[in-house]
Amino acid sequence: MGRQPATAIVVIVMVVVIVLVDVLFFRHHFWQRLMANIGIVLVFGAFALRFLKKS
Repeated sequence: MGRQPATAIVVIVMVVVIVLVDVLFFRHHFWQRLMANIGIVLVFGAFALRFLKKS
């Protein structure tokens, strides 16, 4: 799989995970939702840097 399709898939999955976590767990809790979203983005960023790095 090329770099661009892999990056697009990671971004789409990240958006889906963030929306699901927001809706299912943190609907009425702003600060907890914000912290969870930042954590999710950091985890996906670390994944992308580790596995999608240019060879």
